[in-house]
Amino acid sequence: MLRLDAQYELVMTPMLHRYFAPFTLLVVVLSAGLGGLAMHLSASGWGSRLGQPEQQQRVELEQVIREAQEVVVSNYVVETPPELLTKSAIQGMLRILDPHSNFFDSKEFQEMRTEQHSRFYGIGVSIARRHDRVYVLAAIEDTPAARAGLRAGDAIIKVNDEPATDWTTRQVLEKVRGERGEPVSITVERLGVPKPLTFSIVRDAVPLPSIRTYFMVQPGIGYVALSGGFNTTTEDELRRAMNELAAQGMQSLVLDLRGNPGGLLPQAVSVADMFLRRDQKIVAVRGRAGYNGEEAREYRAKNTAPFEKPIVVLIDHNSASASEIVAGALQDHDRALIVGEPSFGKGLVQRVFELPFGSGLTLTTAKYYTPSGRCIQRSYTSGLLYAYYTHQPSDAPPTGEAAATDTGRTVYGGGGITPDVIVKPQTFTAAQGRLSDATFEFARHLSAGLVPGLVNYRIERTDYRRQLRDGDFPITDKVIAAFREFLKTNPRFTALEPAVTSNLDFIKNQIRQHLATAAYGTEAGFRVQLAADPQLLRAIESVPKAVELAQRAWLVSESGPRR
Repeated sequence: MLRLDAQYELVMTPMLHRYFAPFTLLVVVLSAGLGGLAMHLSASGWGSRLGQPEQQQRVELEQVIREAQEVVVSNYVVETPPELLTKSAIQGMLRILDPHSNFFDSKEFQEMRTEQHSRFYGIGVSIARRHDRVYVLAAIEDTPAARAGLRAGDAIIKVNDEPATDWTTRQVLEKVRGERGEPVSITVERLGVPKPLTFSIVRDAVPLPSIRTYFMVQPGIGYVALSGGFNTTTEDELRRAMNELAAQGMQSLVLDLRGNPGGLLPQAVSVADMFLRRDQKIVAVRGRAGYNGEEAREYRAKNTAPFEKPIVVLIDHNSASASEIVAGALQDHDRALIVGEPSFGKGLVQRVFELPFGSGLTLTTAKYYTPSGRCIQRSYTSGLLYAYYTHQPSDAPPTGEAAATDTGRTVYGGGGITPDVIVKPQTFTAAQGRLSDATFEFARHLSAGLVPGLVNYRIERTDYRRQLRDGDFPITDKVIAAFREFLKTNPRFTALEPAVTSNLDFIKNQIRQHLATAAYGTEAGFRVQLAADPQLLRAIESVPKAVELAQRAWLVSESGPRR
């Protein structure tokens, strides 16, 4: 989701008595957030009041809402909290507008704010449910969980003395997150330790960085995974990553925007600015003329010393909004070769409005357009949110309005960013899904030193400062033989043994990924995962094409006008 930060416009209203909070909040949204709603209702059912002043229409509308809510609260067959009615009424109102205008109660609004600042409060663990319970997949470096001693492979059996063996991942997350400075008790079972271990952990800020990892994926080729959204720290994170990779000899860059849901518009502009020449257009924002200051605005590059080496940008179906602004700007100026799958297709801008009692909403106030004039927003006229969010953009040739890049290549609007090179992601079979649980459980035993003949794979602790090397944790024939034996002797996995031969590469990658995570942290495990990523491998292969494209783009930008 693309948002304008609240500093650009705040909608504050007088604080009334909290007893009237539910109704007051609804009126605030109607009056301050959607000033033209009364007129809209006049045109669709309030015809007899069409000639009345707008302010009078609002007063009458507010009275109807107040009385309707009072009737429901007083007469419905079961007692219904007024705040629930209010939230549902606001959400229903916003649903007739578009899928990206949303209301947040105080808790949700605070969570959104903390995410924008690249942090939340908790203990700092990555967890998931595997076959029989929720496990710690990794403790994040320099967080309360890591400092307390939680480790990859720990099985969570209690949270604050409540049995958690039957809980879902979400239930555990809700219990371990909370107020900063408040303690939470986590009890785990650890292989090789005879009794459960209990950790008392004080919640603190946990980082939510935009950049998941960066490293030299091949000699001369830098890789940056900008997958965590565009937050207040994105530009600084990217500059730091680029500087370090440049010091290691980076001659070309793979910028991975896959899974990036978007975020703050100024940060998207700043990221694109790092790669474009001064005065090249990044994005245009067009709102309702003369309303709330959303007149047409244009953002252009200001950087006098941009990164001028070839770029390949990776996108997928979950690259949305701010990430599409960056991909669209680089594609329209032929500054980067785009590889992967068509992006989500969100071309709407939301402004954040703060409301009383800690709540707020994001309201669509504009559309954005790429430098070539494309609006990449796909249709949402069906009104079905499930269909909108679960829709997978088509890999078929696009049919939206055509536009031209700086070098004359044809690009299209209306359905996200279509890559220059389309590559399907890695997919997993049903058998591999079942094998995934088995490889995780086997890696737990292997890292605990419990697999006969392979005690050298034992991992005593997570060393976050050490980089994964090519020779670390080799998955040899001896390891695979031990894995086969593990399947045969474990009733849950016995039936999987015949599938080993046909899935050998998958199994090797999974076991090594779990071991690398346990030994060196999530970034090391992610690097192992990337080694078998077909989209990244194709991006690396496409670097020579990006070189040619960059050369043509610089010639055009030197000789022609910059739009």
